[in-house]
Amino acid sequence: MHAGNRASPPGTGHSGAPPFGWLSIARLGLIQACLGGIVVLATSTLNRIMVVELALPALLPGLLVAMHYVVQVLRPRMGFGSDRSGRCTPWILGGMLVLAAGGMLGALAVTLMPEALAGGIALSVLAFLLIGVGVSASGTSVLVLLAKRVQPDRRAGAATLVWLMMIAGFAVTAGTAGHLLDPYSEERLLAVAAGVAAVAIVTTVLMLLRLERGAPRASQASDDTAEGFRVTLRKVWREPSARHFTVFVFISMLAFSAQDLILEPFAGTVFGYTPGQSTKLSGLQHSGILVGMLLVALAGSGRVFGRRLGSLRFWTVSGCIASGLALAGLVAAGLVGPGWPLDLNVMLLGAANGAFSIAAIASMMRLAGEGEGHREGTRMGLWGAAQALAFGSGGLLGTALSDLARLVLQHPAQAYALVFAVEALLFVVSARLAGQIEEPSLPASADGIKAGPDLQGEAAHA
Repeated sequence: MHAGNRASPPGTGHSGAPPFGWLSIARLGLIQACLGGIVVLATSTLNRIMVVELALPALLPGLLVAMHYVVQVLRPRMGFGSDRSGRCTPWILGGMLVLAAGGMLGALAVTLMPEALAGGIALSVLAFLLIGVGVSASGTSVLVLLAKRVQPDRRAGAATLVWLMMIAGFAVTAGTAGHLLDPYSEERLLAVAAGVAAVAIVTTVLMLLRLERGAPRASQASDDTAEGFRVTLRKVWREPSARHFTVFVFISMLAFSAQDLILEPFAGTVFGYTPGQSTKLSGLQHSGILVGMLLVALAGSGRVFGRRLGSLRFWTVSGCIASGLALAGLVAAGLVGPGWPLDLNVMLLGAANGAFSIAAIASMMRLAGEGEGHREGTRMGLWGAAQALAFGSGGLLGTALSDLARLVLQHPAQAYALVFAVEALLFVVSARLAGQIEEPSLPASADGIKAGPDLQGEAAHA
């Protein structure tokens, strides 16, 4: 791997602009929280209303959610646009406007379905396409801006802060919307959707004010992107590091997402968990993810575990291996049955997932600025598209494999164990790919993470 961009002067990001402090990182985190709020309203609340209140087949919202992932193949094009303009702010704001419009149209479509089902479904398709486009433009550009303006010692912490704020956006919006929608009515749904969209747009505008000061103008940034999107994308794909990391992102995120839809059914079928108990099990998993994220954020400062154990590659590889071992534990759980410590196993799986994912995101922020030319957005978009496609197909893979295994095997526990074994194998492959990710040759440490200031409650999220 070689860096085509010149080294930035001390105290600047590799874009030549002043690096972000924690306040600026938190401002981007608030934008991610707004993005998460609109997305959870569409993928969770509207999903439930279609299935429960309207008694429509669960396949319909499932296809709509899958569609919003598929359309995110546009992420490289969105990233290229920010490369060409030299600024991410217009793409973040524009993406949020499109996303908000998609969320509003999605709510409107649901209110139309009782009277005009075909028209409501058609409008839902348009809404979820807009949601996918908005997430692609806004989410990709937030990560590009972080990659350009966050110092190496803060990348793991910045990733954790932004991701946790996005998760907070999920939680706050879901809780508030749930409270305001009770009792349900179409008028309440439209009011809640409009309120979420308005808050997201206003917050995004306020958070972006003067955030990108010192960034190069389009005339300074467009020299390397004047060839056009297809030529630029081909050149990025020919970079060994970019291509290798794309494969790693897809396989690791496929393994990460494949167990989402089968873990609770597994707990209910094999261990006899009630719906409440299986929901608590998911809560334990998410608590573990939080622990893993914070652990890597602290390690990334170089002060807690030392510089060598602060290596992003170390935590990416270790997280993948630990995830594979935790899934092997679930294989054993399927064979042993109720005597297995399932709760502990699932929490360890969450911690391993959190560690590898944040380390991978921080590595993504570093690698985006390496290679020839000013192509950070195109690289970040390529990896974002790989992640979106992995998430879109992961749930389908997990459920399809479990259903297929049930047809072949006599006991459901064995079917689930087989699926977990496949996921564990994918994590082993991911660990091998992560071990081949090149480290930057910086004097501070083998992986470019220098001792830095304390991570003041940072957390981040893609």
